[in-house]
Amino acid sequence: MAADRRSNAGPGGLPDEPAAWDAYVRGHPGATYLQTGAWAQHKLGTGWRPHLVIAGGPEQGIVGAQVLVRRVAPLPWPFAYAPRGPLADRWSVPHLEAWTRRVRDAGTSSGELARSSVLRMDPEVEEGTEIDDARGGMVAFGDALSRLGWRRAPDVQPRTTRIVDLAADEAALWHDLRKKWRQYVNKARSNGVVVREVDAAVEPSAFATFHRVMRETSLRTGIPLRTEAVYRELWAAFHPTAESRLLFAEHEGEVLAVLLLVSCGGRVVEPYGGMTAAGAETRANYLLKWEAIRTSREGGSRSYDLWGLVHPGISHFKEGFGGRPVRYVGAWDLVLAPLGGRVFRAAEWGRRTARRAVLVIRGRSIGAAGTTPSETPDG
Repeated sequence: MAADRRSNAGPGGLPDEPAAWDAYVRGHPGATYLQTGAWAQHKLGTGWRPHLVIAGGPEQGIVGAQVLVRRVAPLPWPFAYAPRGPLADRWSVPHLEAWTRRVRDAGTSSGELARSSVLRMDPEVEEGTEIDDARGGMVAFGDALSRLGWRRAPDVQPRTTRIVDLAADEAALWHDLRKKWRQYVNKARSNGVVVREVDAAVEPSAFATFHRVMRETSLRTGIPLRTEAVYRELWAAFHPTAESRLLFAEHEGEVLAVLLLVSCGGRVVEPYGGMTAAGAETRANYLLKWEAIRTSREGGSRSYDLWGLVHPGISHFKEGFGGRPVRYVGAWDLVLAPLGGRVFRAAEWGRRTARRAVLVIRGRSIGAAGTTPSETPDG
Protein backbone atom coordinates (compact mmCIF):
# COMPACT_ATOMS: atom_id res chain seq x y z
CA MET A 1 0.00 0.00 0.00
CA ALA A 2 1.27 3.46 -0.84
CA ALA A 3 2.68 5.41 2.10
CA ASP A 4 0.17 8.23 1.88
CA ARG A 5 -2.76 5.83 2.10
CA ARG A 6 -1.16 3.72 4.83
CA SER A 7 -0.86 6.88 6.96
CA ASN A 8 -4.63 7.35 6.75
CA ALA A 9 -5.36 3.90 8.18
CA GLY A 10 -6.89 3.32 11.59
CA PRO A 11 -5.30 1.49 14.51
CA GLY A 12 -5.79 -1.90 12.85
CA GLY A 13 -4.03 -0.78 9.68
CA LEU A 14 -7.25 -0.35 7.70
CA PRO A 15 -9.14 2.83 6.77
CA ASP A 16 -12.18 1.46 8.60
CA GLU A 17 -13.39 4.71 10.12
CA PRO A 18 -15.33 7.28 8.04
CA ALA A 19 -12.64 9.98 8.16
CA ALA A 20 -9.87 7.52 7.33
CA TRP A 21 -11.95 6.04 4.50
CA ASP A 22 -12.59 9.50 3.05
CA ALA A 23 -8.86 10.22 3.10
CA TYR A 24 -8.20 6.86 1.44
CA VAL A 25 -10.76 7.54 -1.29
CA ARG A 26 -9.43 11.01 -2.07
CA GLY A 27 -5.88 9.69 -2.25
CA HIS A 28 -6.78 6.77 -4.50
CA PRO A 29 -6.03 6.89 -8.28
CA GLY A 30 -9.69 5.98 -8.86
CA ALA A 31 -11.06 8.59 -6.45
CA THR A 32 -14.82 8.90 -6.81
CA TYR A 33 -17.20 11.15 -4.94
CA LEU A 34 -19.72 8.30 -4.79
CA GLN A 35 -17.52 6.58 -2.20
CA THR A 36 -17.21 9.59 0.12
CA GLY A 37 -18.96 10.32 3.38
CA ALA A 38 -20.50 13.41 1.81
CA TRP A 39 -22.32 11.22 -0.73
CA ALA A 40 -23.52 8.89 2.03
CA GLN A 41 -24.80 11.90 3.96
CA HIS A 42 -26.61 13.09 0.85
CA LYS A 43 -28.33 9.69 0.51
CA LEU A 44 -29.45 9.49 4.15
CA GLY A 45 -32.50 11.56 3.29
CA THR A 46 -33.82 8.80 1.02
CA GLY A 47 -33.26 6.02 3.52
CA TRP A 48 -29.82 4.71 2.56
CA ARG A 49 -27.46 3.76 5.39
CA PRO A 50 -23.68 3.45 4.86
CA HIS A 51 -21.42 0.62 5.99
CA LEU A 52 -17.69 0.17 5.36
CA VAL A 53 -16.90 -3.30 4.05
CA ILE A 54 -13.15 -3.83 3.69
CA ALA A 55 -11.05 -6.93 2.97
CA GLY A 56 -7.31 -7.49 3.09
CA GLY A 57 -4.78 -5.53 5.08
CA PRO A 58 -1.78 -3.19 4.92
CA GLU A 59 0.66 -5.85 3.75
CA GLN A 60 -1.31 -7.58 1.02
CA GLY A 61 -3.33 -4.52 0.04
CA ILE A 62 -7.01 -3.82 0.61
CA VAL A 63 -10.22 -4.03 -1.36
CA GLY A 64 -13.10 -2.10 0.12
CA ALA A 65 -16.17 0.01 -0.38
CA GLN A 66 -18.65 2.20 1.36
CA VAL A 67 -21.83 0.18 0.87
CA LEU A 68 -25.24 1.82 0.99
CA VAL A 69 -28.14 -0.27 2.26
CA ARG A 70 -31.84 0.39 1.95
CA ARG A 71 -35.06 -1.60 2.04
CA VAL A 72 -36.74 -1.51 -1.35
CA ALA A 73 -40.50 -1.44 -0.70
CA PRO A 74 -42.54 -3.60 -0.68
CA LEU A 75 -39.82 -6.28 -0.38
CA PRO A 76 -38.74 -7.31 3.13
CA TRP A 77 -35.09 -7.66 2.13
CA PRO A 78 -32.75 -4.64 2.03
CA PHE A 79 -30.72 -3.96 -1.10
CA ALA A 80 -26.98 -3.25 -0.75
CA TYR A 81 -25.07 -1.16 -3.26
CA ALA A 82 -21.42 -0.11 -3.52
CA PRO A 83 -21.54 2.83 -5.99
CA ARG A 84 -18.40 2.88 -8.15
CA GLY A 85 -16.85 0.45 -5.72
CA PRO A 86 -14.99 -1.33 -4.47
CA LEU A 87 -11.66 0.46 -4.60
CA ALA A 88 -8.53 -1.64 -4.46
CA ASP A 89 -4.83 -1.12 -3.91
CA ARG A 90 -4.39 -3.62 -6.73
CA TRP A 91 -6.54 -6.19 -8.51
CA SER A 92 -5.85 -9.92 -8.60
CA VAL A 93 -7.90 -13.08 -8.23
CA PRO A 94 -6.85 -13.46 -4.56
CA HIS A 95 -8.02 -9.89 -3.89
CA LEU A 96 -11.38 -10.60 -5.54
CA GLU A 97 -11.68 -13.82 -3.54
CA ALA A 98 -10.99 -11.92 -0.30
CA TRP A 99 -13.57 -9.26 -1.19
CA THR A 100 -16.18 -11.89 -2.08
CA ARG A 101 -15.63 -13.73 1.23
CA ARG A 102 -15.86 -10.45 3.13
CA VAL A 103 -19.16 -9.53 1.42
CA ARG A 104 -20.62 -12.96 2.18
CA ASP A 105 -19.57 -12.60 5.82
CA ALA A 106 -21.18 -9.15 5.94
CA GLY A 107 -24.41 -10.68 4.67
CA THR A 108 -24.72 -13.12 7.59
CA SER A 109 -27.17 -12.51 10.42
CA SER A 110 -24.52 -10.71 12.48
CA GLY A 111 -22.91 -8.84 9.58
CA GLU A 112 -23.15 -5.25 8.37
CA LEU A 113 -25.35 -6.29 5.42
CA ALA A 114 -27.56 -8.70 7.38
CA ARG A 115 -30.72 -9.82 5.54
CA SER A 116 -29.74 -8.00 2.33
CA SER A 117 -30.95 -9.72 -0.82
CA VAL A 118 -27.94 -8.88 -2.98
CA LEU A 119 -24.91 -6.64 -3.01
CA ARG A 120 -24.45 -4.78 -6.27
CA MET A 121 -21.13 -3.21 -7.23
CA ASP A 122 -19.88 -1.37 -10.30
CA PRO A 123 -16.11 -0.88 -9.87
CA GLU A 124 -14.36 1.49 -12.24
CA VAL A 125 -12.45 -1.31 -13.92
CA GLU A 126 -12.23 -0.98 -17.67
CA GLU A 127 -13.75 -3.66 -19.88
CA GLY A 128 -11.08 -6.05 -21.13
CA THR A 129 -8.91 -5.70 -18.02
CA GLU A 130 -6.98 -8.85 -17.15
CA ILE A 131 -5.72 -9.62 -13.65
CA ASP A 132 -3.20 -11.99 -12.09
CA ASP A 133 -4.77 -15.39 -11.36
CA ALA A 134 -2.07 -16.19 -8.73
CA ARG A 135 -0.93 -19.21 -10.79
CA GLY A 136 1.32 -17.35 -13.15
CA GLY A 137 -1.41 -16.54 -15.65
CA MET A 138 -3.93 -13.82 -16.37
CA VAL A 139 -7.71 -13.91 -16.42
CA ALA A 140 -10.33 -11.41 -17.56
CA PHE A 141 -11.79 -9.44 -14.66
CA GLY A 142 -15.35 -10.39 -15.57
CA ASP A 143 -14.49 -14.08 -15.89
CA ALA A 144 -12.91 -14.02 -12.44
CA LEU A 145 -16.07 -12.47 -10.99
CA SER A 146 -18.28 -15.08 -12.66
CA ARG A 147 -16.21 -17.93 -11.21
CA LEU A 148 -16.66 -16.43 -7.74
CA GLY A 149 -20.45 -16.33 -8.04
CA TRP A 150 -20.99 -12.75 -9.21
CA ARG A 151 -23.53 -12.17 -11.99
CA ARG A 152 -23.97 -9.27 -14.41
CA ALA A 153 -26.68 -6.88 -13.28
CA PRO A 154 -28.53 -3.87 -14.70
CA ASP A 155 -26.23 -0.86 -14.71
CA VAL A 156 -26.88 1.88 -12.18
CA GLN A 157 -24.09 4.28 -13.11
CA PRO A 158 -23.17 5.12 -16.70
CA ARG A 159 -21.03 2.34 -18.15
CA THR A 160 -19.41 4.43 -20.86
CA THR A 161 -17.83 7.85 -20.62
CA ARG A 162 -15.01 10.04 -21.90
CA ILE A 163 -12.24 11.32 -19.66
CA VAL A 164 -10.24 14.42 -20.51
CA ASP A 165 -6.67 14.50 -19.19
CA LEU A 166 -6.17 17.96 -17.71
CA ALA A 167 -2.39 17.56 -17.53
CA ALA A 168 -2.29 19.06 -21.02
CA ASP A 169 -1.99 22.83 -21.31
CA GLU A 170 -5.00 24.93 -22.27
CA ALA A 171 -3.88 25.29 -25.89
CA ALA A 172 -3.70 21.51 -26.27
CA LEU A 173 -7.11 21.03 -24.69
CA TRP A 174 -8.57 23.63 -27.03
CA HIS A 175 -6.95 21.93 -30.02
CA ASP A 176 -8.48 18.61 -28.91
CA LEU A 177 -11.97 20.00 -29.51
CA ARG A 178 -13.42 19.29 -32.92
CA LYS A 179 -13.01 22.21 -35.27
CA LYS A 180 -16.76 22.72 -35.45
CA TRP A 181 -16.97 22.67 -31.64
CA ARG A 182 -14.36 25.43 -31.41
CA GLN A 183 -16.44 27.42 -33.88
CA TYR A 184 -19.55 26.90 -31.74
CA VAL A 185 -17.73 28.04 -28.60
CA ASN A 186 -16.62 31.19 -30.39
CA LYS A 187 -20.12 31.68 -31.80
CA ALA A 188 -21.60 31.57 -28.32
CA ARG A 189 -19.10 34.20 -27.16
CA SER A 190 -19.89 36.41 -30.15
CA ASN A 191 -23.60 36.00 -29.38
CA GLY A 192 -22.93 37.53 -25.97
CA VAL A 193 -23.25 34.34 -23.91
CA VAL A 194 -21.26 34.43 -20.66
CA VAL A 195 -20.51 31.68 -18.15
CA ARG A 196 -20.41 32.32 -14.44
CA GLU A 197 -20.05 30.25 -11.29
CA VAL A 198 -23.06 30.53 -9.01
CA ASP A 199 -22.99 30.35 -5.23
CA ALA A 200 -26.37 28.94 -4.25
CA ALA A 201 -25.80 30.09 -0.68
CA VAL A 202 -25.85 33.66 -1.96
CA GLU A 203 -28.49 33.18 -4.67
CA PRO A 204 -31.41 31.30 -3.06
CA SER A 205 -33.24 30.96 -6.38
CA ALA A 206 -30.29 29.26 -8.12
CA PHE A 207 -31.66 25.74 -7.90
CA ALA A 208 -35.16 26.75 -8.90
CA THR A 209 -33.55 28.03 -12.09
CA PHE A 210 -31.39 24.91 -12.40
CA HIS A 211 -34.45 22.69 -12.02
CA ARG A 212 -36.39 24.65 -14.64
CA VAL A 213 -33.62 24.05 -17.19
CA MET A 214 -33.35 20.37 -16.22
CA ARG A 215 -37.11 19.96 -16.60
CA GLU A 216 -36.94 21.27 -20.16
CA THR A 217 -34.00 18.96 -20.86
CA SER A 218 -35.88 15.97 -19.47
CA LEU A 219 -38.93 16.67 -21.63
CA ARG A 220 -36.72 16.82 -24.69
CA THR A 221 -34.42 13.82 -24.05
CA GLY A 222 -36.26 11.53 -21.64
CA ILE A 223 -33.42 11.66 -19.11
CA PRO A 224 -34.88 11.29 -15.59
CA LEU A 225 -35.72 14.53 -13.80
CA ARG A 226 -34.84 14.78 -10.12
CA THR A 227 -36.53 17.05 -7.63
CA GLU A 228 -35.09 20.48 -7.04
CA ALA A 229 -34.04 19.31 -3.57
CA VAL A 230 -31.89 16.48 -4.98
CA TYR A 231 -29.79 18.90 -7.05
CA ARG A 232 -29.56 21.44 -4.25
CA GLU A 233 -28.64 18.90 -1.58
CA LEU A 234 -25.96 17.29 -3.75
CA TRP A 235 -24.32 20.67 -4.24
CA ALA A 236 -24.65 21.44 -0.53
CA ALA A 237 -23.12 18.10 0.52
CA PHE A 238 -19.85 18.90 -1.24
CA HIS A 239 -19.90 22.67 -0.85
CA PRO A 240 -18.13 22.76 2.58
CA THR A 241 -15.06 21.11 1.04
CA ALA A 242 -15.25 23.24 -2.14
CA GLU A 243 -15.85 20.08 -4.18
CA SER A 244 -19.07 21.18 -5.88
CA ARG A 245 -19.55 23.87 -8.49
CA LEU A 246 -22.65 25.28 -10.16
CA LEU A 247 -22.13 26.90 -13.58
CA PHE A 248 -24.67 28.89 -15.58
CA ALA A 249 -24.40 30.03 -19.19
CA GLU A 250 -26.44 33.22 -19.57
CA HIS A 251 -27.43 35.76 -22.16
CA GLU A 252 -28.81 39.12 -21.08
CA GLY A 253 -29.84 37.66 -17.72
CA GLU A 254 -31.53 34.56 -19.15
CA VAL A 255 -30.06 31.19 -18.09
CA LEU A 256 -29.59 29.05 -21.19
CA ALA A 257 -27.52 26.09 -19.94
CA VAL A 258 -26.47 24.67 -16.57
CA LEU A 259 -23.89 22.26 -15.14
CA LEU A 260 -23.45 20.79 -11.67
CA LEU A 261 -19.88 19.59 -11.13
CA VAL A 262 -18.49 17.49 -8.29
CA SER A 263 -14.80 16.79 -7.72
CA CYS A 264 -12.91 14.23 -5.67
CA GLY A 265 -9.17 13.69 -5.46
CA GLY A 266 -8.37 15.84 -8.50
CA ARG A 267 -11.07 14.34 -10.70
CA VAL A 268 -14.09 16.38 -11.81
CA VAL A 269 -17.35 14.80 -12.96
CA GLU A 270 -20.52 16.38 -14.30
CA PRO A 271 -23.43 14.30 -12.98
CA TYR A 272 -26.10 16.78 -14.05
CA GLY A 273 -26.43 19.31 -16.83
CA GLY A 274 -28.92 20.62 -19.35
CA MET A 275 -29.92 23.43 -21.68
CA THR A 276 -32.95 25.23 -23.04
CA ALA A 277 -34.00 25.49 -26.66
CA ALA A 278 -32.56 29.02 -26.68
CA GLY A 279 -29.31 27.56 -25.33
CA ALA A 280 -29.10 25.24 -28.29
CA GLU A 281 -29.79 28.12 -30.66
CA THR A 282 -26.97 30.25 -29.26
CA ARG A 283 -24.57 27.30 -28.70
CA ALA A 284 -24.45 28.21 -25.00
CA ASN A 285 -23.96 24.56 -24.05
CA TYR A 286 -20.71 24.39 -26.04
CA LEU A 287 -19.25 27.41 -24.30
CA LEU A 288 -20.43 26.13 -20.91
CA LYS A 289 -18.76 22.73 -21.38
CA TRP A 290 -15.52 24.28 -22.56
CA GLU A 291 -15.42 26.69 -19.63
CA ALA A 292 -16.09 23.82 -17.21
CA ILE A 293 -13.11 21.91 -18.62
CA ARG A 294 -10.87 24.96 -18.83
CA THR A 295 -11.57 26.25 -15.33
CA SER A 296 -11.29 22.76 -13.82
CA ARG A 297 -7.76 22.54 -15.17
CA GLU A 298 -7.09 26.09 -14.00
CA GLY A 299 -8.25 25.09 -10.51
CA GLY A 300 -5.75 22.25 -10.30
CA SER A 301 -7.89 19.23 -11.22
CA ARG A 302 -6.15 16.39 -13.04
CA SER A 303 -9.00 14.91 -15.08
CA TYR A 304 -12.49 15.77 -16.29
CA ASP A 305 -15.02 12.95 -16.55
CA LEU A 306 -17.84 13.72 -19.00
CA TRP A 307 -19.90 11.13 -17.08
CA GLY A 308 -21.97 9.01 -19.34
CA LEU A 309 -22.72 8.61 -23.03
CA VAL A 310 -26.30 7.55 -22.39
CA HIS A 311 -27.98 8.88 -25.54
CA PRO A 312 -26.72 9.09 -29.15
CA GLY A 313 -27.11 12.86 -29.23
CA ILE A 314 -25.37 13.32 -25.88
CA SER A 315 -22.61 10.94 -26.97
CA HIS A 316 -22.00 12.90 -30.18
CA PHE A 317 -21.95 16.19 -28.28
CA LYS A 318 -19.47 15.01 -25.66
CA GLU A 319 -17.16 13.28 -28.12
CA GLY A 320 -16.47 16.67 -29.67
CA PHE A 321 -14.67 17.80 -26.51
CA GLY A 322 -11.92 15.20 -26.87
CA GLY A 323 -10.73 12.93 -24.14
CA ARG A 324 -10.36 9.17 -24.04
CA PRO A 325 -13.36 6.86 -24.43
CA VAL A 326 -13.80 4.51 -21.47
CA ARG A 327 -16.09 1.51 -21.04
CA TYR A 328 -16.30 -0.17 -17.64
CA VAL A 329 -17.13 -3.78 -16.72
CA GLY A 330 -20.53 -2.58 -15.47
CA ALA A 331 -22.63 -3.69 -12.53
CA TRP A 332 -22.37 -7.10 -10.84
CA ASP A 333 -24.53 -8.74 -8.16
CA LEU A 334 -23.61 -11.21 -5.45
CA VAL A 335 -26.68 -12.92 -3.99
CA LEU A 336 -26.67 -12.91 -0.19
CA ALA A 337 -30.17 -14.29 0.41
CA PRO A 338 -31.25 -16.80 -2.30
CA LEU A 339 -34.99 -16.17 -2.08
CA GLY A 340 -34.53 -12.43 -1.62
CA GLY A 341 -32.19 -12.30 -4.59
CA ARG A 342 -34.67 -14.02 -6.90
CA VAL A 343 -37.55 -11.82 -5.79
CA PHE A 344 -35.48 -8.64 -6.06
CA ARG A 345 -34.26 -9.43 -9.57
CA ALA A 346 -37.82 -10.24 -10.71
CA ALA A 347 -39.16 -7.01 -9.21
CA GLU A 348 -36.35 -5.00 -10.77
CA TRP A 349 -37.05 -6.52 -14.18
CA GLY A 350 -40.71 -5.57 -13.79
CA ARG A 351 -39.88 -1.96 -12.92
CA ARG A 352 -37.49 -1.61 -15.84
CA THR A 353 -40.02 -3.10 -18.25
CA ALA A 354 -42.71 -0.71 -17.04
CA ARG A 355 -40.34 2.27 -17.36
CA ARG A 356 -39.49 1.33 -20.94
CA ALA A 357 -43.18 1.00 -21.76
CA VAL A 358 -43.84 4.50 -20.45
CA LEU A 359 -41.04 5.88 -22.62
CA VAL A 360 -42.39 4.14 -25.70
CA ILE A 361 -45.89 5.46 -25.00
CA ARG A 362 -44.43 8.96 -24.74
CA GLY A 363 -42.73 8.46 -28.09
CA ARG A 364 -39.19 8.72 -26.77
CA SER A 365 -36.18 6.61 -27.57
CA ILE A 366 -35.55 3.97 -24.91
CA GLY A 367 -31.85 4.73 -25.26
CA ALA A 368 -32.51 8.25 -24.01
CA ALA A 369 -33.35 7.02 -20.54
CA GLY A 370 -29.84 7.24 -19.16
CA THR A 371 -28.90 6.67 -15.56
CA THR A 372 -27.48 9.20 -13.16
CA PRO A 373 -25.58 8.92 -9.88
CA SER A 374 -28.68 9.10 -7.74
CA GLU A 375 -30.66 6.59 -9.80
CA THR A 376 -30.30 3.64 -7.50
CA PRO A 377 -33.16 1.09 -7.45
CA ASP A 378 -36.30 2.62 -6.04
CA GLY A 379 -34.72 5.95 -5.31
